[in-house]
Amino acid sequence: MQHTFFIAPCEIKTGLTSITLGIIRALDQLGLKVAICKPIANINNQHRSIAMIQYASGMEPPAPISLKHAQQMVSEGKMDRLMEDIVAMHHSISQQADVVLVEGIDPDNNEPYTSKLNVQIAKTLNAQVILVAAPQGRSFKTFKEHLTMAQGLYGSDKNSHVLGVIINKINAPKNPAIPIKDQSNNNPNSDSTQQVIDQLRKLASPELTLLGLIPWDASLVAPRITDIAQYLQAQFLNNQCPINTRVQRISLSARTVPNMVDTLTPGTLIVTPGDREDVLLATAMAANNGVPLAGILLTGGLMPNANVMKLLAPSLQKLAVLTVDTDTFQTASQLSHMDNAVRPDDIEQVECIMDHIAQHLDTSFMLEHLKTQSSTRLSPAAFRYQLVQMAKAAKKRVVLPEGEEPRTIQAAVMCQQRGIAQCILLGRREKIEQLAESLSLELPSDLEILDPDVIRPQYIEAMMELRKHKNLSYPMAEAQLEDAVVLGTMMLALNHVDGLVSGAIHTTANTIRPALQLIKTAPGAKLVSSVFFMLLPDQVMVYGDCAVNPDPSAHELADIALQSAQSALAFGIEPKVAMISYSTGASGTGDDVEKVRLATQLAQQQNSQLLIDGPLQYDAATTASVAASKAPESPVAGNASVVIFPDLNTGNTTYKAVQRSANVVSIGPMLQGLAKPVNDLSRGALVEDIVYTIALTAIQAEKQSNELKG
Repeated sequence: MQHTFFIAPCEIKTGLTSITLGIIRALDQLGLKVAICKPIANINNQHRSIAMIQYASGMEPPAPISLKHAQQMVSEGKMDRLMEDIVAMHHSISQQADVVLVEGIDPDNNEPYTSKLNVQIAKTLNAQVILVAAPQGRSFKTFKEHLTMAQGLYGSDKNSHVLGVIINKINAPKNPAIPIKDQSNNNPNSDSTQQVIDQLRKLASPELTLLGLIPWDASLVAPRITDIAQYLQAQFLNNQCPINTRVQRISLSARTVPNMVDTLTPGTLIVTPGDREDVLLATAMAANNGVPLAGILLTGGLMPNANVMKLLAPSLQKLAVLTVDTDTFQTASQLSHMDNAVRPDDIEQVECIMDHIAQHLDTSFMLEHLKTQSSTRLSPAAFRYQLVQMAKAAKKRVVLPEGEEPRTIQAAVMCQQRGIAQCILLGRREKIEQLAESLSLELPSDLEILDPDVIRPQYIEAMMELRKHKNLSYPMAEAQLEDAVVLGTMMLALNHVDGLVSGAIHTTANTIRPALQLIKTAPGAKLVSSVFFMLLPDQVMVYGDCAVNPDPSAHELADIALQSAQSALAFGIEPKVAMISYSTGASGTGDDVEKVRLATQLAQQQNSQLLIDGPLQYDAATTASVAASKAPESPVAGNASVVIFPDLNTGNTTYKAVQRSANVVSIGPMLQGLAKPVNDLSRGALVEDIVYTIALTAIQAEKQSNELKG
């Protein structure tokens, strides 16, 4: 049964589109296929809303009717015709969807018809209404009356189409612009925010369901330094600087250096006259010492001394330096009036907003209400959600040998906070705490930090025993254990941890070699291979092997296929395996094609229940229309969920091309075939990549543990 939800703003500045994005993410995590449209849009913000909705849903929503044209039709008595156009728009996107989201018109004080049009659209589509409201400084009593009035627009208590209300921007400041100094309610987890949330819970009643209580989080509206530059029409003085750093706060610095040093904190934009080289020097030194400042903005059209800029050139690679012609007072005034709306091209921020809102929605109520019998799919969001839930349930210990690497520290903190795994950082506590402070991170009390120098002696004799066939001496074992990856691998070999993740600053060989020496391959595995989980817009696919084996033989390729199919199944993906080649079926010949053909036969012999076919060209494997002409009898062609490449050159090139060209998130490489889970990272891995690799590792550990018990 299909459902239509109408997302209705109660007034201006409720964060309507942000709520829509969060609902998309929440429903996607439940495995539901969502279609979305915005029937009528104010031409002034049409581009932003539609662009963000397009990104979040992965599809092009229908072009909206302009608000001006809609009002003209209403004034001409053509309301019915307008509603017919909207019904047609809804019908055009609803055929294959489980849920259709219809975003209402953004309210405008200059356009009095928007509320009436929203009500009419909801009624015409027979949609259930999700109200979006924000306290905006009202008292509890006044806000409750406001919600009652908004609810009443969509029907009486007995005949109401209102499903519930999402309350957004809880405990937001009166002026949400970038703060000149820290505001106490910027933290969504602060005591004051929680007190407001607890009070708002009292609004729930049999007539009104609270579908979500979304706390204000200033970091989600923090602009990038490039947004500041564009808004002020500022010029960058250094071309190689980071331009996507977030501006969390502004500090007007006209004081002497000793009196402004305490303002040099992470995320701060220093605003100072352009002739204050002393402030520029202090700011550059802070950046060089690891403080992640947002940048420095020089006012008054004054340029710093060229010799000073030359002296600071190496430090300024870590710090954006901007200049404007306006004076400090005018510049600060402009910044205080800057619109905090998220830009459509700020993909990182859009993702954060979607996750923030989705995690505060009552998805269990939504799912129960939908009572859908539609088939679910494993979308990228659903896959990531499933990873986290499975990892939480596994409760495994994962060692991170690169414990003094900033991204690794951030990932470990996130994993601890979310309960994904019990992380163990190998490194010096003093160094890790220093790095955490520079990143404005608070290390969780249950995050384990082990100093390699302290724990190394207890693993020397055990390593000598494991490598006695190589006549490993005490000094040799001690020397090898100086490598944190080797030390972490020994911890895994002795079952002191359940898994290992490395590679942010080490090569794949540095990660795999100790595992092959100390952990060995799993029973029945002929080799170690890898897979990437490719989060394509409509599904998650498995690519193997793109990281380990340069030129596998037919027997090795068959083993890679079987391992990859098992990995797909373990993570909820039905394996339909395509063995990739430059020809499809019997259309081509040559040693490379024959290798793939033989590998397919060998894999089929070892697992007759597995859906596998090859050789197949990539387009025949993944595109139904191509498969219909090239491989019409294939049980896999056009529907492959696992693709196996014939060699590392093909696999690595393809995965990187898909990842970069299509802006696809890839998780991995995940290593297969080891007796215990050891996973590699790309040296360009983002913090989120490390988090999900840790989750993969925890799930692998649980799977292997269950197999041993079985």
